[in-house]
Amino acid sequence: MVRRRGRKSLSRCKRASLQDLLFVGVLVLVFAMSVLIGFRLSTDFNTYIQNDTVMPATAKTASTQLLGYFTSSLDNVFLFVLVGLCIVTLAMAALVRVHPIFLVFFVIGLVFVILICAILTNVYEAMASHAELQAQANQLTNISFIMARLPFLVGLFGIILMVVMYKVWQVES
Repeated sequence: MVRRRGRKSLSRCKRASLQDLLFVGVLVLVFAMSVLIGFRLSTDFNTYIQNDTVMPATAKTASTQLLGYFTSSLDNVFLFVLVGLCIVTLAMAALVRVHPIFLVFFVIGLVFVILICAILTNVYEAMASHAELQAQANQLTNISFIMARLPFLVGLFGIILMVVMYKVWQVES
Protein backbone atom coordinates (compact mmCIF):
# COMPACT_ATOMS: atom_id res chain seq x y z
CA MET A 1 0.00 0.00 0.00
CA VAL A 2 1.38 3.37 -1.03
CA ARG A 3 1.07 6.16 1.48
CA ARG A 4 0.95 9.67 0.12
CA ARG A 5 2.67 12.41 2.00
CA GLY A 6 1.28 15.89 2.29
CA ARG A 7 -2.39 14.88 2.06
CA LYS A 8 -4.42 14.58 5.20
CA SER A 9 -7.72 12.84 5.47
CA LEU A 10 -10.77 14.59 6.84
CA SER A 11 -10.50 12.67 10.08
CA ARG A 12 -7.01 14.09 10.70
CA CYS A 13 -7.90 17.71 9.78
CA LYS A 14 -10.82 18.14 12.12
CA ARG A 15 -10.27 20.62 14.90
CA ALA A 16 -11.93 23.32 16.93
CA SER A 17 -10.15 25.20 19.63
CA LEU A 18 -9.35 28.52 21.21
CA GLN A 19 -7.50 29.38 18.03
CA ASP A 20 -10.82 29.22 16.21
CA LEU A 21 -12.43 31.53 18.77
CA LEU A 22 -9.63 34.02 18.24
CA PHE A 23 -10.01 33.64 14.47
CA VAL A 24 -13.75 34.38 14.76
CA GLY A 25 -13.04 37.48 16.86
CA VAL A 26 -10.46 38.86 14.44
CA LEU A 27 -12.57 38.03 11.40
CA VAL A 28 -15.58 39.77 12.94
CA LEU A 29 -13.46 42.86 13.64
CA VAL A 30 -12.05 42.97 10.10
CA PHE A 31 -15.49 42.48 8.58
CA ALA A 32 -17.04 45.17 10.80
CA MET A 33 -14.30 47.67 9.98
CA SER A 34 -14.57 46.89 6.26
CA VAL A 35 -18.32 47.41 6.29
CA LEU A 36 -17.95 50.68 8.20
CA ILE A 37 -15.35 52.04 5.80
CA GLY A 38 -17.33 50.81 2.78
CA PHE A 39 -20.45 52.47 4.14
CA ARG A 40 -18.54 55.72 4.58
CA LEU A 41 -17.26 55.56 1.00
CA SER A 42 -20.76 54.79 -0.29
CA THR A 43 -22.15 57.74 1.65
CA ASP A 44 -19.50 60.06 0.18
CA PHE A 45 -20.19 58.70 -3.30
CA ASN A 46 -23.93 59.23 -2.84
CA THR A 47 -23.33 62.79 -1.64
CA TYR A 48 -21.18 63.48 -4.70
CA ILE A 49 -23.88 62.12 -7.04
CA GLN A 50 -26.65 64.08 -5.32
CA ASN A 51 -24.65 67.33 -5.61
CA ASP A 52 -23.77 66.80 -9.28
CA THR A 53 -26.06 68.88 -11.51
CA VAL A 54 -25.30 66.84 -14.63
CA MET A 55 -26.57 63.56 -13.18
CA PRO A 56 -30.12 62.58 -14.19
CA ALA A 57 -32.77 62.12 -11.53
CA THR A 58 -32.85 58.35 -12.06
CA ALA A 59 -29.14 58.09 -11.19
CA LYS A 60 -29.70 60.09 -8.02
CA THR A 61 -32.64 57.91 -7.03
CA ALA A 62 -30.68 54.72 -7.77
CA SER A 63 -27.73 55.93 -5.71
CA THR A 64 -29.96 56.69 -2.73
CA GLN A 65 -31.66 53.28 -3.00
CA LEU A 66 -28.30 51.53 -3.22
CA LEU A 67 -27.14 53.28 -0.08
CA GLY A 68 -30.30 52.16 1.73
CA TYR A 69 -29.77 48.57 0.62
CA PHE A 70 -26.13 48.74 1.70
CA THR A 71 -27.05 49.57 5.27
CA SER A 72 -29.66 46.89 5.86
CA SER A 73 -28.04 44.16 3.76
CA LEU A 74 -24.53 44.25 5.13
CA ASP A 75 -25.74 44.77 8.67
CA ASN A 76 -27.75 41.56 8.41
CA VAL A 77 -24.99 39.73 6.52
CA PHE A 78 -22.69 40.50 9.45
CA LEU A 79 -25.06 38.73 11.81
CA PHE A 80 -25.39 35.80 9.38
CA VAL A 81 -21.60 35.45 9.06
CA LEU A 82 -21.14 35.47 12.83
CA VAL A 83 -23.80 32.82 13.42
CA GLY A 84 -22.45 30.74 10.52
CA LEU A 85 -18.90 30.83 11.87
CA CYS A 86 -20.16 29.77 15.29
CA ILE A 87 -22.15 26.85 13.88
CA VAL A 88 -19.20 25.62 11.81
CA THR A 89 -16.89 25.88 14.81
CA LEU A 90 -19.34 23.93 16.97
CA ALA A 91 -19.66 21.26 14.29
CA MET A 92 -15.90 20.93 14.14
CA ALA A 93 -15.72 20.76 17.94
CA ALA A 94 -18.12 17.84 17.92
CA LEU A 95 -15.63 15.91 15.76
CA VAL A 96 -12.68 16.40 18.11
CA ARG A 97 -12.00 14.13 21.05
CA VAL A 98 -10.11 15.92 23.79
CA HIS A 99 -9.14 14.47 27.14
CA PRO A 100 -10.79 16.31 30.07
CA ILE A 101 -7.40 16.96 31.66
CA PHE A 102 -6.94 19.78 29.17
CA LEU A 103 -10.06 21.57 30.45
CA VAL A 104 -7.98 23.67 32.85
CA PHE A 105 -5.76 24.87 30.02
CA PHE A 106 -8.81 25.63 27.91
CA VAL A 107 -10.32 27.81 30.65
CA ILE A 108 -7.05 29.71 31.13
CA GLY A 109 -6.73 30.17 27.38
CA LEU A 110 -10.36 31.29 27.15
CA VAL A 111 -9.64 34.10 29.61
CA PHE A 112 -6.82 35.32 27.37
CA VAL A 113 -9.01 35.09 24.27
CA ILE A 114 -11.71 37.14 26.03
CA LEU A 115 -9.12 39.78 26.93
CA ILE A 116 -7.93 39.93 23.32
CA CYS A 117 -11.53 40.30 22.16
CA ALA A 118 -11.94 43.18 24.62
CA ILE A 119 -9.00 44.86 22.90
CA LEU A 120 -10.61 44.20 19.50
CA THR A 121 -13.84 45.77 20.79
CA ASN A 122 -11.91 48.86 21.89
CA VAL A 123 -10.29 49.10 18.46
CA TYR A 124 -13.70 49.06 16.76
CA GLU A 125 -15.21 51.51 19.24
CA ALA A 126 -12.32 53.93 18.74
CA MET A 127 -12.82 53.76 15.00
CA ALA A 128 -16.62 54.01 15.19
CA SER A 129 -16.53 56.95 17.58
CA HIS A 130 -14.38 58.99 15.21
CA ALA A 131 -16.26 62.09 14.07
CA GLU A 132 -16.16 61.11 10.38
CA LEU A 133 -17.51 57.59 10.95
CA GLN A 134 -19.88 58.07 13.87
CA ALA A 135 -22.99 58.72 11.76
CA GLN A 136 -22.43 55.57 9.72
CA ALA A 137 -21.65 53.45 12.80
CA ASN A 138 -24.93 54.53 14.40
CA GLN A 139 -26.87 53.27 11.37
CA LEU A 140 -25.21 49.83 11.50
CA THR A 141 -27.17 48.57 14.51
CA ASN A 142 -26.30 44.85 14.41
CA ILE A 143 -22.61 45.50 13.95
CA SER A 144 -22.50 48.08 16.73
CA PHE A 145 -24.45 45.81 19.10
CA ILE A 146 -22.28 42.75 18.45
CA MET A 147 -18.98 44.61 18.55
CA ALA A 148 -19.89 46.28 21.85
CA ARG A 149 -20.54 42.85 23.38
CA LEU A 150 -17.86 40.83 21.58
CA PRO A 151 -15.96 39.71 24.73
CA PHE A 152 -19.18 38.50 26.35
CA LEU A 153 -20.30 36.71 23.19
CA VAL A 154 -16.91 35.05 22.69
CA GLY A 155 -16.88 34.00 26.36
CA LEU A 156 -20.37 32.53 26.10
CA PHE A 157 -19.52 30.79 22.85
CA GLY A 158 -16.25 29.54 24.38
CA ILE A 159 -18.19 27.91 27.22
CA ILE A 160 -20.53 26.24 24.73
CA LEU A 161 -17.52 25.13 22.68
CA MET A 162 -15.89 23.74 25.81
CA VAL A 163 -18.98 21.71 26.68
CA VAL A 164 -19.20 20.30 23.16
CA MET A 165 -15.49 19.46 22.97
CA TYR A 166 -15.19 17.76 26.34
CA LYS A 167 -18.59 16.08 26.28
CA VAL A 168 -17.56 13.89 23.34
CA TRP A 169 -14.65 12.31 25.22
CA GLN A 170 -15.11 8.80 26.58
CA VAL A 171 -12.88 5.97 27.68
CA GLU A 172 -12.32 3.41 24.95
CA SER A 173 -12.72 -0.22 26.05
